[in-house]
Amino acid sequence: MNKTLLRALPKVDELLNHESLQSLLEAYPRETIADAIRETIDSLRADILSDKEQILDESFLAMESVMNKIKSKAIKANSYNLRRVINGTGVVIHTNVGRSCLTHSIKDHIGEISCYYSTLEFNIENGKRGSRYSHVESLLCKLTGAEAALVVNNNAAAVMLTLSTMCKDREVIVSRGQLVEIGGSFRVPEVMKQSGAHLVEVGATNKTHLRDYEAAITEETAALLKVHTSNYRILGFTQEIEASELVELSHKYDIPVIEDIGSGSFIDFSKYGLMKEPTVKEAVAAGIDVVTFSGDKMLGGPQAGIIVGKKAYVDAMKKNQLTRALRVDKMTLSALEGTLMHYLDEEKALLEIPTLRMLTMTHVETIERIERLKMAIENKGLKGLRLTLCDDYSEVGGGSLPLEKLPSRVLKVTIEGYSPNQLVDALRTLSVPVIGRIFEDEVVLDSRTLFDEELELVADLLEELLQMNE
Repeated sequence: MNKTLLRALPKVDELLNHESLQSLLEAYPRETIADAIRETIDSLRADILSDKEQILDESFLAMESVMNKIKSKAIKANSYNLRRVINGTGVVIHTNVGRSCLTHSIKDHIGEISCYYSTLEFNIENGKRGSRYSHVESLLCKLTGAEAALVVNNNAAAVMLTLSTMCKDREVIVSRGQLVEIGGSFRVPEVMKQSGAHLVEVGATNKTHLRDYEAAITEETAALLKVHTSNYRILGFTQEIEASELVELSHKYDIPVIEDIGSGSFIDFSKYGLMKEPTVKEAVAAGIDVVTFSGDKMLGGPQAGIIVGKKAYVDAMKKNQLTRALRVDKMTLSALEGTLMHYLDEEKALLEIPTLRMLTMTHVETIERIERLKMAIENKGLKGLRLTLCDDYSEVGGGSLPLEKLPSRVLKVTIEGYSPNQLVDALRTLSVPVIGRIFEDEVVLDSRTLFDEELELVADLLEELLQMNE
């Protein structure tokens, strides 16, 4: 039987010229279809040689079945690798699925800037070359109280550029307890080394005193560096120097203070029931000379490293050769400008910027939204599906507010024939992948990170999954 089936395998040219594939050939490159055919034939041959029990006769090679396999492979080969997913994990700033989502109100503007020519480095008033940073600098200064601002591609780059400009070949004093590691195993000491600055550690892991900083100051000291430990906390017998104290010390010795806030925030989240985090405006008001922070975490914008501070320092950074290597493109700038404009009205920012909206969502709101999701699924009348509501916690994510637990109402989803791990895997194979998590040995979806328009879509996708098994 195996020899008969192997001889019956269709030829590549035969399939390539088959009428069933003509519409596919009009939509996709011929070579892509040919590759899909070869992969399909190779897969069929491997199945035959493996003596799988379900292979009994030549119906295994029915043309309709073969064509469906080819079409499936061709479509997959022409799909984007970077594509949308539905985040049902409850982790708001989820690094693996893109961190912060941009507000929908600016997507048309980003598209227009991306698909047409723009004023990226063109001064529309005098017709001469302009600066790409001017589009967001005035907004950043207005929102933070800083004299000047600059944007690079992420916060590690912002820290490196700052140190390279202000401290190269000189010493920077930092508390031992602030030598943090950020995502991807990048550490503050390594970033500092790459910048050309020399690290001087002071204090102990849990306690650093002002006298520790002062004792380490020499003629080689270029700056005092304060790093906000946004992705972890040391509790108990601890002490950390306030920004205002470092500023006072810096004035005594005429050296600048640099603060890396990390996540960065323009809003005091303690007003909305979350833990207190330093805001950029507070750091600037305390007299910090240069402040660096991320654009895509608590700020809720695109990936970017933002530098604000004294004009003399920021202007020097703009002339640093590293700046060109670290600069952001027009899409990032348009997304950041649109995000920053919402902050001119805090109430509007809380409603329009998804990250802020999700972080400040009340428990009552999560209950209402998860019940809407449950109803949308139940209205499908799907068989073999069990839904249960229960209380759980969402997380901030992105290395921000690590101790914060956000009370949430979640939906447990059980499908007949699937273990929890199998169901989590199956949800990722859908036309729009659904990313869930396992809680108490069941798959759960957290409404905090689902958009309103995704509730009906999740119901449709669960229906799609069940239809695949029919």
